[in-house]
Amino acid sequence: MNNSRKRQVGQIDEQGRGLPDLGPDVYSRWRASELGAITERLERRLVLDCIGEVSGSAVLDVGCGDGDLAVDLWRRGAAVVGVDVSADMIAAAQARARQAEADIDFQVAAAGSLPFPPDSFDVVVAVTVLCFIDDATPVFREIARVLRPGGRMVISELGKWSAWAAERRIRAWLGSPLWRRGKFRTPRELRHLASQAGLIPDPVRGAIYYPRWRLAARWMAPWDAALSRLTTIGAAFLALSAVKPRTNL
Repeated sequence: MNNSRKRQVGQIDEQGRGLPDLGPDVYSRWRASELGAITERLERRLVLDCIGEVSGSAVLDVGCGDGDLAVDLWRRGAAVVGVDVSADMIAAAQARARQAEADIDFQVAAAGSLPFPPDSFDVVVAVTVLCFIDDATPVFREIARVLRPGGRMVISELGKWSAWAAERRIRAWLGSPLWRRGKFRTPRELRHLASQAGLIPDPVRGAIYYPRWRLAARWMAPWDAALSRLTTIGAAFLALSAVKPRTNL
């Protein structure tokens, strides 16, 4: 797997079903590996580039997992709220925030039913929260609802046409209970979902063009940003930025 924010053992998804084989300890092991560290750095760079300047902004991290991105955004000057459907993940995120002395509000909540009034946030970011959700439409609608006019959504997801996705499909065919439920999306699908929610999407960008192999990551990482500017074909990680239109008075 890449560093994409998955759910942990025993966590329930949006349909109330557990997702096996993933937990905060898996995150830690992944980030400690060379492949994980390289992949994490490239994915984070793309997400932060799509988000842009956040100092002084109200930011919601949907599917915050163990809080790593939320703490990063707080350090960049944002007022951050993080939500995740898993109470265990929220506990891990709170522990991370305490260690960093970061003032972040973490809450248990589902991506399709956010406990905030309309127009609450300047930025909403969601990193691979759709991977195991069949119908992503309610998630996009909720994000659009809580965004302020002129606010920005950044969604990043697992790309459908990549070596990583192919490997995960093989694992599903071989019986992986996790990847049997995995969902991979195309740039066109992500843009369509954003448009349906009333947002104005930018072009989708990609990252992670190498296969799941440490040496390939080491050799190809320096070229990742250049490939991202050229194509999303072969990208294991996709990022979409979209803006909520301002209301005409």
